[in-house]
Amino acid sequence: MSNLSRNTPAQWPLARKPLVLIAGPTASGKSAVSLWLAETAPGTVINGDALQLYRDLSVLTARPSPEDEARAPHRLYGVLDGSQASSAAWWAEAATREVEDAWAAGRLPILTGGTGLYLRTLLHGIVPVPDIDEAVRADVRGRMDAEGPEALHAELARLDPVTAARLGPRDRQRIARALEVALSTGTPLSQFQQETTGGLADRPDVGPILRCVILPERSILYTRCDQRLVQMAEQGAVEEVRKLLARGLAPELPVMKAVGVPEFATFLEKRLEYQEAIAAAQQATRRYAKRQYTWFRNQCRDWNFVRSHDLKTQIEQIAIIFQENGLTLKV
Repeated sequence: MSNLSRNTPAQWPLARKPLVLIAGPTASGKSAVSLWLAETAPGTVINGDALQLYRDLSVLTARPSPEDEARAPHRLYGVLDGSQASSAAWWAEAATREVEDAWAAGRLPILTGGTGLYLRTLLHGIVPVPDIDEAVRADVRGRMDAEGPEALHAELARLDPVTAARLGPRDRQRIARALEVALSTGTPLSQFQQETTGGLADRPDVGPILRCVILPERSILYTRCDQRLVQMAEQGAVEEVRKLLARGLAPELPVMKAVGVPEFATFLEKRLEYQEAIAAAQQATRRYAKRQYTWFRNQCRDWNFVRSHDLKTQIEQIAIIFQENGLTLKV
C-alpha cells in the first residue's frame, strides 16, 4: 500500500490528482529529496531541468546516476540529442504526458529541476506568442551588442512598459526577447502573457499541487557548487566536453552553452591550464546558481520555501508541507 494516505491509486480516477514540484538552484539537494520522496510515496521523478534533457552531458549536468534511477522511476533524463534545441512548450507537453502516466500507474508525479520557466509553463500554460521575424531578431541582437542592454531597455519601456518594469536594465536576454515580440508582432509581450492557458494548475481534476523551493544559505550553496564541480571533473566531465566538441555542433545550441562546457573547452583547446579551467567553471556555476536563486526567490513567492541544506531537515520540512495539504508521508 502507498504511504500516501490520501489520493491513493484507487482514488485518483475519481478524485483530484496530487502533484509535487521540487525546485531550486543547482547543488541545492533537489535530486536527493525527490529520490527519497519517490521511494516513499511512491512516485515518479520527472526532470524539470533544461540541460539534464541532453544525453551528451550526464556528468556535467549532474543527472541522476544509474543506481538512483534503479531505485525509483525517472523520466525525461537524457532524452534529447545535443543537436536538438528544447523549449518550454516542448518540455511542458512531454512532462504532462509523464505526469498522466504516473497517475495512471498509481504513482505520485514529482517534477524536479532548476529551470523555473519550464515549471511555470507546466503549471500555467503556454504564452501564445507568434513566430518572431528573423530579420527583427537579428536586428535586435545586433543592436544589443552595439548599443547595450540599457538603451534597448529604454526602448522597451516605451513599447511594453509592463514588461520593462519587471526587468532589470541589464537583463540582456529577456530585454531582447520582449523587444523582439513587440517589434515583430506589434503586441506587447505582457499582453500575450495575459492570454496564457492550458496549464495543469487550471485543471479541476488536479490537486493538491505542492510547490516547494529548496533555497539553502547562499555561502553553503556556493561551496557545494565548487566541490561538485571538482567531482564532476574527476568523474568524466572533461571527457564529455571533449566528445561534445568533436561533434562540431553549432555554438548557439543550448548544450554548447551549458555551464562548464565553454570553460572546459578552453582547457581542451590549450587556452587555459586545467586548474584555471576548474576555477572558471566554478565561477560560472556560482553565477548560474545565483541567477536561479534570485529567480525562484522573486518568481515563486507563493511557494513553500525549504531553507535547509541538510537532507534530513529538508525531508522533515517537505513532510510537514505534505501534512498541511492533507497528505501524509512516513519519514
